[in-house]
Amino acid sequence: MRYLGNKDSITDIIKNIIMNKVDIQPNTVFFDAFCGTGSVANSFKDVCDIVINDNLNCATTYAYGRMVAASCTFEQLGFNPFDFFNANDDIIKGFFYNTYSPGGSARMYLSEHNAGRVDYFRHTIEDWFTNKQITEQEYRYLLACLIESVSFVSNTAGVYGAFLKKWDDRALRDIQFIDLSDGIEAIHHIQVHTEKLENIIGEIQCDILYLDPPYTQNQYGTQYHLLETLILDDRPENVSAVTGSRSTREMRSDWSKIYKVHILLDKILAKTTAAHIFLSYNNDGDMRKEYIESIMKRYGTEESFECIKIPYKKYENWKSKNKNTHYEYLFYIEKKPNEDVIYESPLNYIGSKAKVIPYINEHLIPADTFIDVFGGGFNVGINSVSDSVYYNDINFIVKELIESFRKYDTYQYITYVKKFIEKHHLEKGNKETYLAARDFYNGLPKNKKDPRMLFAIILYSYQQQIRFNNNYGFNNTAGVRWFNDCILAKLISFSRVIKEKNVTFISTDYINLLNYLEVNENTFLYFDPPYKLTTGSYNDGKRGFKGWDDALEQELFTFIDEMTQRHVPCMLSYVLEHKNMTNTALEEWISRNNHTCIPLGDIIGISGQPRKEILILNYDI
Repeated sequence: MRYLGNKDSITDIIKNIIMNKVDIQPNTVFFDAFCGTGSVANSFKDVCDIVINDNLNCATTYAYGRMVAASCTFEQLGFNPFDFFNANDDIIKGFFYNTYSPGGSARMYLSEHNAGRVDYFRHTIEDWFTNKQITEQEYRYLLACLIESVSFVSNTAGVYGAFLKKWDDRALRDIQFIDLSDGIEAIHHIQVHTEKLENIIGEIQCDILYLDPPYTQNQYGTQYHLLETLILDDRPENVSAVTGSRSTREMRSDWSKIYKVHILLDKILAKTTAAHIFLSYNNDGDMRKEYIESIMKRYGTEESFECIKIPYKKYENWKSKNKNTHYEYLFYIEKKPNEDVIYESPLNYIGSKAKVIPYINEHLIPADTFIDVFGGGFNVGINSVSDSVYYNDINFIVKELIESFRKYDTYQYITYVKKFIEKHHLEKGNKETYLAARDFYNGLPKNKKDPRMLFAIILYSYQQQIRFNNNYGFNNTAGVRWFNDCILAKLISFSRVIKEKNVTFISTDYINLLNYLEVNENTFLYFDPPYKLTTGSYNDGKRGFKGWDDALEQELFTFIDEMTQRHVPCMLSYVLEHKNMTNTALEEWISRNNHTCIPLGDIIGISGQPRKEILILNYDI
């Protein structure tokens, strides 16, 4: 069967790679999530248990039918159905005859004779099944063979989105009912789903997840509408006047839509129960290799990621000829435990804790509520496991920016940012267009300043830093960075998690936090204030916001002392030494209160200078 993305020619290569990566046992469950014609799943049918899924009924029917073919004996039927069909020349002038052939329409998918034969085959198979003359397996097997038989005489260029305007020689041959059995029995359990993967991924218990999604904006429901109608046998009304296509609305897949496919891949990697994940993708696909690598490394163990390039001959039509060499990539990760996955803010925030989240999480104690007191880029709060999370930052613009990732649909967010970038001609290193876009944003009234605009501008600013003037105008200079695949991956993962968590957003001086919420021993306070030795430009007291000095540092120490007296657990991230200077006031406060001090080592900041960071705990671990 001719099928877009069919893996028949490279199935052996893919199977060998998977077998070399995973110790497959008889009870191993292999999940082919976009099974298509089932080439890869079929190769594992004599090795382990199989789960197949596809959005199309014709795909799952074909894949399942070929896998169980060798086990079908047709004992109840009492004769060989292939010999029976090929020994007669009966036709029925049914739905296919009237809809897809010149017999009842102007459409030329099938010759009149072959369309009548297809109606006869389909009617007879259904009749046998209804009368219990064939089993469920035999029924699916015969339908798979019918799909195969149609593919050999269809007057198309390989898919069924349209028919050829002249008869191809192959289409004028009389159809034969073809046996597609490979003679190898499936000796393990086979489970079949015909669903959108994103709706069932968390329910499928499996050890190996094999992903082979669409690579481009080709909608498979449109390209294989005729086969879907053949399998469903529902004789749809109101088909397309030109192509005869049934409504494909329910069959439409977001995996064939740029950026939606990026979002879905993140969700699948996060939600699957599989320990081993393999992804087939193409160098011409909507997702770039860099994005796939970035997103898979988030969920996979560091040493496990691998990308294997497989050259192959791709199906070509007149649109795709004369293009560069095509490569099939096979990506692999061994999935991390969920608790080890770290989500990173898409903001390159000064003082970011993204790199030290494992150390922070290691020393947290369980609490019902987690408060990220100086929220910033929200790297710590987003990785909290508390039932309720509060984000606070005195910088209301940053608070609105972080909140926007929760507020807006992720696909709409990305497309908004992309359109803004295109409209303002933002590009890496282009100072002129950057300054024009920045001036446009700053010139808008406050109620028109969409945080998504600001995010787009930040991406093309110097080191993607966040800084404002006293009038709250964004004033970072032009840079040589851009909206790359790494940031896209961070944005998508971060946006998904912030929508799934119970997050409340506040923008106030932390001293006033107790006016907004109650704290107790089941509340955890995390403090990551500006560092006295390394004050950031976004909070130096010259940007319309409160700065940081000795008096404010003492105020913080006093606030934590009060929380300690109330048995509220607190963690403070701070800098002890920087550029040969030591914060002696900090040392004295730690010593006086006998707080636990955990060194994080030398952290390299945005400036490139190392700083000696520590975690200070007011509780025992």
